[in-house]
Amino acid sequence: MSVEKDRFKHVSYLWDEAHAAELAGDEVALLLYRSNLLGADLRLTNYGGGNTSCKAAAVDPLTGETVEVMWIKGSGGDIGTLKRSGLAALYVERLRNLKNIYKGIYQEDEMVELFNHCIYDLQSKAPSIDTPLHGFLPFKHIDHLHPDAAIAIAAAKDGKQITHDLFQGTIGWVDWQKPGFDLGLQLEQCLNENPGIRGIMLGSHGLFTWGDTAYESYLNTLEVIETCANYLEENYGKKAPVFGGQKLGSLIKPERIQKAALLAPVLRGFCSSERHMVGHFVDDANVLEFINSNDFERLAPLGTSCPDHFLRTKISPLVLDLDPQADLSDTAALQERLTPLFTAYRAIYAEYYNTCKRENSPAIRDANPVIILYPGVGLFSFSKDKQTARVAAEFYVNAINVMKGAEAISEYTSLPRQEAFNIEYWLLEEAKLQRMPKPKALSGKIALITGSAGGIGKAIAKKFLNEGAVVVINDNDANRLANADLELEREYGKDAYITVALDVTNGEQITNAYSAAALAFGGVDIVVNCAGLSISKPIEEHTDRDWDLLYDVLVKGQFKVTQAGVSVMRKQHIGGDVINIVSKNALVSGPNNAGYGSAKAAQLHLSRLNAAELGADKIRVNVVNPDAVISDSKIWEGDWATGRAKAYGVKVEELPAFYAKRTLLDKIILPEDIANACMVFVGGQLSKSTGNVLNVDGGVANAFVR
Repeated sequence: MSVEKDRFKHVSYLWDEAHAAELAGDEVALLLYRSNLLGADLRLTNYGGGNTSCKAAAVDPLTGETVEVMWIKGSGGDIGTLKRSGLAALYVERLRNLKNIYKGIYQEDEMVELFNHCIYDLQSKAPSIDTPLHGFLPFKHIDHLHPDAAIAIAAAKDGKQITHDLFQGTIGWVDWQKPGFDLGLQLEQCLNENPGIRGIMLGSHGLFTWGDTAYESYLNTLEVIETCANYLEENYGKKAPVFGGQKLGSLIKPERIQKAALLAPVLRGFCSSERHMVGHFVDDANVLEFINSNDFERLAPLGTSCPDHFLRTKISPLVLDLDPQADLSDTAALQERLTPLFTAYRAIYAEYYNTCKRENSPAIRDANPVIILYPGVGLFSFSKDKQTARVAAEFYVNAINVMKGAEAISEYTSLPRQEAFNIEYWLLEEAKLQRMPKPKALSGKIALITGSAGGIGKAIAKKFLNEGAVVVINDNDANRLANADLELEREYGKDAYITVALDVTNGEQITNAYSAAALAFGGVDIVVNCAGLSISKPIEEHTDRDWDLLYDVLVKGQFKVTQAGVSVMRKQHIGGDVINIVSKNALVSGPNNAGYGSAKAAQLHLSRLNAAELGADKIRVNVVNPDAVISDSKIWEGDWATGRAKAYGVKVEELPAFYAKRTLLDKIILPEDIANACMVFVGGQLSKSTGNVLNVDGGVANAFVR
């Protein structure tokens, strides 16, 4: 294995002979193993890109005869994470017999429906559009990938000749053709006309390679891509500087991050004109080399070539004509400066749609950009959720790599606009979009919940995550935050949240938390002030320190966090929500509670004041009043429980039942109950309500607001 590893510089050789030996005899297991290895290297293909297959003997359940079955990645899957449940399995003979009824390219979409008549495994995923491309080739194992190095050649003006010369005729060439039945026939024809070839390059699209075994296909794929990558590397800077050389320099990293954090909420506001979008920011070397170059202005408008790229990035990006040194602190001036750019982009996209549309084309989709490029600073991407935004950015980096390679060896060529439109607004692509689950209530929303590493805060975070939001998890306790991080990653994955240290009495940490939210997600829509503490003492025992701590955390902390959040929301100009977790104690007087109770009352009235002021910004401010939420509460780990038990003359362990018994409903209140109340305010059904107080206390008559 080490010998094979040493052969490759530009791709990762990951094959483990011992593990593969354990799978011997199970061709489908070997297909999955090979697929996962290929998908683990983003230089070979990106998330959701490419397709792999194998053909193996199987018993026909109807006849008992041995037949040939093709197992292939199902529609919409990802080879890096592919499992058996993600495969489609089809009778090879039936699939090939479809050629007998195919009448021409106008019948392409109808043929996809006929794939269902070829299904072998009734538990199959829906067969993808690439199914005939694999089925019409005779090889047992086939890889169809979108490696940057190969697409750079496929998208070059002289790509066909370069492919022939580089591989001395052992790699065939098929000109650009929209994926489908006809392209499968062209691949078959290419092989028939060039017997003995080891693969086929698809113009502007990608690469097909194969082998008689899973390992032979894997090795062949790596060798072909390595050859392409070596060729590109030998030519970088040979005929001219990469991308024509550097036109301007980048800001240093801290300055780029600062600019991006200031700008992201403004960009997100523009991109969210039709629906809330989530952002992503990239400023790696590949991006900066491109956006700071002399050829950037020429290449960026050309758009991408590979269908996998532009389906996720739109055909072309929006380029900001902002000086990297520009002052971005004046939001109104910045919005005025950027408005014409977004207006122009939307008009260009509408013209593209109206020029290329057909009678049966789906309606125009969101005309806002997905990719936004800021020379000297970096790349922003915006999409329906974090994963989609991140993947879009990754695909545009792939497109940059393709342009870099194509320009080094020849001249980059993008797809004609009509061809791109035919893919983007393909009825089959539209059908795939329509089959996707409907967005959840908080899809596209960004929430910052203070004190969210445990207790009520974590319950709210989980509720919001389950409803589609992305969340900024924070706490002033590093261990608690680390434990929450591990738990949430297992349940939701890294795209769903970020963690930041946040003490709500620390202004710098508040600023850093919102900057982190802007960089990770693009801004904030929901602020939940949940961080708190409790001190229960008789009036004579209260100290200045007790008083200051309560008011600094509960009142001033709520104000400062809200103040910073409102600043971000105003940059976005799409409204927002502030929810303050206060307490029944804001309304009910009790013993040994002067400091805590009065601070809670201040929180409640501050909420009313903020609601009155922020309505013009379409920012709603509402209050949830819990009572006696003991489960997983850090407050109850300290002296508060002892103090309250003493005040009421019961034992600490009797407190949950004591609190429940004094309520009208005789219920113990859980963190999840508070989370559900928060969801009521932000879930969409109370979008016209602000300044409200919702008690979640089991029913305490003395706390009735009216």
